[in-house]
Amino acid sequence: QVQLVESGGGLVQAGGSLRLSCAASGSTFSINNMAWYRQALGKQRDVVASITSGGNTNYADSVKGRFTISRDNARNTVYLQMNSLKPEDTAVYYCNLIALRPGGWEAYATWGQGTQVTVQS
Repeated sequence: QVQLVESGGGLVQAGGSLRLSCAASGSTFSINNMAWYRQALGKQRDVVASITSGGNTNYADSVKGRFTISRDNARNTVYLQMNSLKPEDTAVYYCNLIALRPGGWEAYATWGQGTQVTVQS
């Protein structure tokens, strides 16, 4: 029943910045753990950053120090501030609700359309 809508992507030069937004439906948004994923051409969809209902965050090694995940529970929205962008960051970015499984964090809501981020050198 959760609907996820990503926005904020676009074309940017290397070294530039973008801020992605993820609007989520549902009355229990504030208690959900959330994550941003990305899928580059020819690669699988991988976690970029996560944030728990309590505000704890984690990042993939490739984006540490450059990306910041945050949430606004009043607006049912999760953000990803992306700074110092590199061509390797080019991908479709998605958000989702996540749960901890024996194999690690796993998304469990229906995927949205994602938002394209393209970084040019």
